Amino acid sequence: MTARRWIAIVVVVGLLGAGLATANAWAIDLGDILKVGGVAFLVTQYDTKIDKFINNALGQREAAVQGATKVVPILSLGGGGYIGAAQVVGNPESVKRVKAVFQVEGRFGSARGQVLLPTETEKGGSPERAKGVGVSAVVEFRI
Repeated sequence: MTARRWIAIVVVVGLLGAGLATANAWAIDLGDILKVGGVAFLVTQYDTKIDKFINNALGQREAAVQGATKVVPILSLGGGGYIGAAQVVGNPESVKRVKAVFQVEGRFGSARGQVLLPTETEKGGSPERAKGVGVSAVVEFRI
């Protein structure tokens, strides 16, 4: 990886970290837990229907994606808390391995940053990026 790319990554992570450090705290109650569980369940149960809907919507607007697609749960942190679905796109072998997308948001001054991280795991902690895929669509609900 080039030095320029490392510098860009460090700057983005630093800015997002600064934005997350200033984000308002929010509490999770039983209703939030049920909402997260319900949306995650619906995403996994209806993933192919959601995927087909997104592909049709993009195709009607002449923005159809190239490659294999799949819908997985997305968890957003740093911007208040959201749960929903993300469509990933890429070569078929890589797309099959994706289990979830993590989204991290941060605000710094009047700017806002977002990182979308397709992963091969559904667990938090330190997820590694799934290689060979990108995110083509996001559908979210505020927790």
